Amino acid sequence: MFSRESMHPDPKPTFLHHNHGITLPKLTRTSTDKGRIYTTPTGQGYPSITTVLGAMDDKKWLHEWRARVGVEEANRITSTSARRGTAVHKLAEDYLDNVPGWKDKAQPGNIDMFKSLRKILDEKVNNIWFQEVYLFSHKLKTAGQVDCIGEYKGELTIIDFKTARRVKYEEDILSYFIQVTFYAAAFFEMTGIPIKQGAILIAVADDEAQEFVFDIYDYIPHFMAVRKKFKELKGF
Repeated sequence: MFSRESMHPDPKPTFLHHNHGITLPKLTRTSTDKGRIYTTPTGQGYPSITTVLGAMDDKKWLHEWRARVGVEEANRITSTSARRGTAVHKLAEDYLDNVPGWKDKAQPGNIDMFKSLRKILDEKVNNIWFQEVYLFSHKLKTAGQVDCIGEYKGELTIIDFKTARRVKYEEDILSYFIQVTFYAAAFFEMTGIPIKQGAILIAVADDEAQEFVFDIYDYIPHFMAVRKKFKELKGF
């Protein structure tokens, strides 16, 4: 006789979805020599939040790392990490979207990396408002695509998924906090709905997933400083 567990060896919750009557516009995006640019429905072109943040990094650490490990190995690691990040993001998106075959086409290594992240989603995330939607701000002249807007432990939250080869420390990921803060500011400008909480969930290779939950308002000054510096450097 089969037990309930043996009949359903990999049970998952059904996540609730509701956009509360909010419609968010689609943007077009283009890669240019100045970085990725999003065009709003009214024709304004704004840099992506990742472009803004990327311009602030002098890349010294990257050059030193590439010199240390060698160009070929650095290219291999970078390419592998990018593919893994895309795959784990897709697993998280499909999992939260209740896609029946959410892991059918995924590589075993990516599924394994997703496992500890999955535990967090099962226990703390529900009532999904949006996934992978475009946000922009005319005031901040920036745009981007947010991973997830939903409830985290019952509070409406900007949820961002990351992957890492090793454990991260808060002081090393300031850009992640700034990115999430921008999404909250843009969502408020577009909808009038404030989001006070951010959650950065990092799937770590061969380790437990990390959670960084924080108050959005703590990082608004950081974003403003970065955006001002970007304009000084790039002129827009």
